[in-house]
Amino acid sequence: MKFVSQLKRTTYCGLLRASHDGLEVNLMGWVDTRRDHGGLVFIDLRDREGVVQVVLDPNGAEMKQAHEVRGEFVIGVRGKVQRRPDGMKNSKLPTGEVEVLATQLEILSEAKTPPFQINDKEVGENLRLKYRYLDIRSARLNGHLRLRHEIVRTVRETLSNDGFIEVETPILYKSTPEGARDYLVPSRVNQGTFYALPQSPQTLKQLLMIGGMDRYFQIARCFRDEDLRADRQPEFSQIDMEMSFVDQDDIMAINEKLAQTIWKKFRGIDIGPIPRMSFMEAMNRFGNDKPDIRFGLELQDLGEICQNTGFKVFDDVLAKKGTIKGIGLSQGKDFSRAQIDKLVELAKKAGAKGLVWIKVDGEGKLTSAIGKVLPEDKVREIFKRLCPEGKGTAFVVADSFEVTCAALAGLRLHLGHEMKLIDENKDAFLWVVDFPLFEYDVENKRWAARHHPFTSPQNQYIEDLKTGNEARFGEMLAKAYDLVCNGHEIGGGSVRIHRSDTQAGMFKALGLSMEEAHEKFGFFMEALQYGTPPHAGIAWGVDRLVMIIARTDAIRDVIAFPKTAKATDLMSEAPNAVSRDQLIELGIRLAPSVEAGAAR
Repeated sequence: MKFVSQLKRTTYCGLLRASHDGLEVNLMGWVDTRRDHGGLVFIDLRDREGVVQVVLDPNGAEMKQAHEVRGEFVIGVRGKVQRRPDGMKNSKLPTGEVEVLATQLEILSEAKTPPFQINDKEVGENLRLKYRYLDIRSARLNGHLRLRHEIVRTVRETLSNDGFIEVETPILYKSTPEGARDYLVPSRVNQGTFYALPQSPQTLKQLLMIGGMDRYFQIARCFRDEDLRADRQPEFSQIDMEMSFVDQDDIMAINEKLAQTIWKKFRGIDIGPIPRMSFMEAMNRFGNDKPDIRFGLELQDLGEICQNTGFKVFDDVLAKKGTIKGIGLSQGKDFSRAQIDKLVELAKKAGAKGLVWIKVDGEGKLTSAIGKVLPEDKVREIFKRLCPEGKGTAFVVADSFEVTCAALAGLRLHLGHEMKLIDENKDAFLWVVDFPLFEYDVENKRWAARHHPFTSPQNQYIEDLKTGNEARFGEMLAKAYDLVCNGHEIGGGSVRIHRSDTQAGMFKALGLSMEEAHEKFGFFMEALQYGTPPHAGIAWGVDRLVMIIARTDAIRDVIAFPKTAKATDLMSEAPNAVSRDQLIELGIRLAPSVEAGAAR
């Protein structure tokens, strides 16, 4: 085999240009297409940088294998770069002005006929996931993975230049509950005990601050055993960072600079200063804490208008301190009853008991789901509040604050896409701040951390937290901040608790006894007593960030080997059953029902 052992690759196929005319090159790659024109054979040779046309004379010396070449064969070619004749240039290819006139050809590896054409955009996702190694050859996925590399490299350079030190933290670690389920790893050496794969390096990066590292970052692998969505995977990467001797504004400024650097380099735009919005303002105006602010269609409060209407649904909600809000579309199509029914079902999926709709056509004719239970003047008043132009369609939800916001937020986003209200070529950023420190867990009748148990309350609440003043838990705000882009949370973090008495107060507020706190976090509690600097951190989702930059809708498109929505790998068929001997070695015995299922 002359190629590889003797003839080394001199350049990539996709890098050849007219300036290389006359250059002798050795190329290696995959046969993208092959065209036999009798006297000459044309091959489009592909590697990670792109495609170039190769011209072969099958009757030439050392060209006997030219007729044997087929699609996806791996070949080596030696030849001279030449300009294509006038009229034969391909303006769709970066290499379209040139071709390589081959003098030597060698088949390095043959290939079966692949189950799909490499760059076929119509191939189903499951088939592409099963043959992921073939999909990676496509220009689309190849481009996404290269973009991911460049973004991560930019992050590393930017943070390193700002004085951050990259430190790797353990993958096998202690189970420290942070909201989602842990992936557990049994220990063979210490049977009956388990490691946990980290949901985040949270306590570890705080320990690095206690250790004096001052500014840390890491491209961290994290694991969460939770239900999946289009933008969520069981294992993911995050840009993880922590800083000492800073407060909220300091770390937000560093991360705003990082966002500006990324968007300037990969989008060519200056995003400018990022506006801030409180959690409550975001909820009241958009219905969620990661609003897409590229379009309007904001929620309007109808509580005052809907008081004492005599409509039992409204009256009951207001009597229970619930919320009545709505959104209105003054422009666009006239919704049919079937279309409205689908919107009603969308609201119900978000937990709402129903969706009130009101329509007024161009001639002022009013129709409504509540026309028979409310006087027309009251219906028109509600409609006028939501559709000031006096025409269009309005939608109203009456329920608890959380359900009302969730239902209308989902409806708003659906209509934003459906009615093409969103400029998909625009990126809109937002800092969401002033999050609640706690949220009440009704099912377990206790307070839970809104962010995580290491988040600092705002200064005015610290004493009440330390003394356990539960009457103020519901109003306490956190020094927490989320970076939002186009309705996606791409980063979230907080100022951390750096005093052991405040941390003890937080654990107590969360219902952890002193014994439980020391069992789960004793090492961390002790570390806080050895001189802890004020510190703050944040983590960006790498997958979500690249997804937004790449203008794709699912993070699976920017991950080399992703899982399905059922957390399975169709290519390797993981997770899979293991042998009984392996389980015995680990001291594990499966439940009979699980063992029977695994046997099948």
